[in-house]
Amino acid sequence: MTLGNRLFHARKSVGLSQEDVAERLGVSRQTISKWETDETLPDIRQAKQMAGFYRVTLDELIEFDPEVQEIEQMIERTSEEIQEKIDWNRVWGKKYPVLVKYQKEVNTPYYAVKLEVLLKQLREEYGYNELDAFLVLKDILAQVWNSRKQKT
Repeated sequence: MTLGNRLFHARKSVGLSQEDVAERLGVSRQTISKWETDETLPDIRQAKQMAGFYRVTLDELIEFDPEVQEIEQMIERTSEEIQEKIDWNRVWGKKYPVLVKYQKEVNTPYYAVKLEVLLKQLREEYGYNELDAFLVLKDILAQVWNSRKQKT
């Protein structure tokens, strides 16, 4: 997706017209159109202002993906009560079958004990509650995964 497409989709996602953005930036509607069709580029100050209008960071605007934003908004709108009703293993298991079958193959209590030690360390060393410690550990695992993916 080009920067112009990202600008267009970001603007549309918050319901602003080209005229609205042009007025706020003090430029013509045609200028906005040229940015969105990749004929020209906004300067850094204008891009930063647009990011504010579109409720994203400048980095997010540059990498804007309407499908990702839609998923993020859906997650934000989903209540804890609804999330608890979802069988995430079943849902993700459709894409990653190992999530459905590993419980019959892996000695999960063995790994659970080791993970519990790490969770306890996070709680004690940093004062995290149960959920925060779990989320931090999950994020650390994701970072390890991403670094391994980049090496291959």
